[in-house]
Amino acid sequence: QVQLVESGGGLVQPGGSLTLSCAASGSIRSISAMAWYRQAPGKQRELVATTTDEGRITYADSVKGRFTISRDNPKNTVHLQMNSLKPEDTAVYYCKADLRTLTIGVLRNYWGQGTQVTVSS
Repeated sequence: QVQLVESGGGLVQPGGSLTLSCAASGSIRSISAMAWYRQAPGKQRELVATTTDEGRITYADSVKGRFTISRDNPKNTVHLQMNSLKPEDTAVYYCKADLRTLTIGVLRNYWGQGTQVTVSS
């Protein structure tokens, strides 16, 4: 069993900051990539940022320069520092991990339950 648990969402005013965290736990052998996605009401889920075990990082154009993804490999944790937040950043943010478990050697995707981020005055 593998669990991804997000935390850190909430209500923030425009221009404010929030930090999201996601911790993966369970029978994990190795984690390849970890990523943050978001889904706004009535819209498709979109990739926000991703970081690989090789240290490669990518961002959606809409968050470049404002969001920073970071990873703590020993703790199987990924963070998303969000600065200069805008109302259009309002969404449910999901963590995803591409990993191998101790019993299944194939790389699989696992998702967290999501955390709400609301940017509003």
